Amino acid sequence: MRDLAGDANFADPAALMGDRTRARVLLALLDKRALPMSMLASEAGVSLSTMSGHLSRLVDGGLLHVRTEGRHRYYSLASPDVARAIESLARLAPPFRPTSLRTGTRAGALRTARTCYDHLAGHLGVGIMRALIEQRAVVGGDGRHDPDRATRDRLSSRGHDLDYRLTPQGWEMLAAIGVTVPETRRKLVAYCVDWTEQRHHLSGAVGAALLDRCVERGWVARKPGSRVVRILPAGEEGLNDWLGLDTRAFAPA
Repeated sequence: MRDLAGDANFADPAALMGDRTRARVLLALLDKRALPMSMLASEAGVSLSTMSGHLSRLVDGGLLHVRTEGRHRYYSLASPDVARAIESLARLAPPFRPTSLRTGTRAGALRTARTCYDHLAGHLGVGIMRALIEQRAVVGGDGRHDPDRATRDRLSSRGHDLDYRLTPQGWEMLAAIGVTVPETRRKLVAYCVDWTEQRHHLSGAVGAALLDRCVERGWVARKPGSRVVRILPAGEEGLNDWLGLDTRAFAPA
């Protein structure tokens, strides 16, 4: 960690993130995908010309990366550091109060199941972590975030205080649904402190591989242009058979 005293000009990225339209763009890209300007404009509810200006500022400010494929340009977060900064800001934000049926439904859907960079979060992500701990597939902690005992852990951030690990039984459980983890220098089992649940959800290489497998099996589906993850009927049955997880209890009222 560098010494930030006096040399961190965080006002510039903070100003870029502070605009509501740009904030919607950053949230839409938090699931690690690259999206075209048209989809981002739809997510933010602005015209293409307006979105073009916002995207240019985000790229110039180092928060977004853009790549060109043919006639199309695709935008993504510039780095995992940007993703972590966005999640961390959530713990400073006041509770979301929907102003319409559409935004209320979207907020409930985000709480139910969403992506946190490249792994599952929300009720679903926390529920999976809880079930794995209860079945001794994952050991090293109880899945709870206690702000009074936490040393480095904070809401909406990567976890540091605990050292979770998969047991032999855990590896067998993952293999049973076809989860394979590629060789990587990335930490296999990690966790984040979920900002809506104030509990831990699974991240690291295993968390990313699990999300990919849930999509491949047709258990969940990503909502285009959003971090929202829909739990499909096959997922309700599959997650119940695999972990005894009743995902119907996660549905927003």
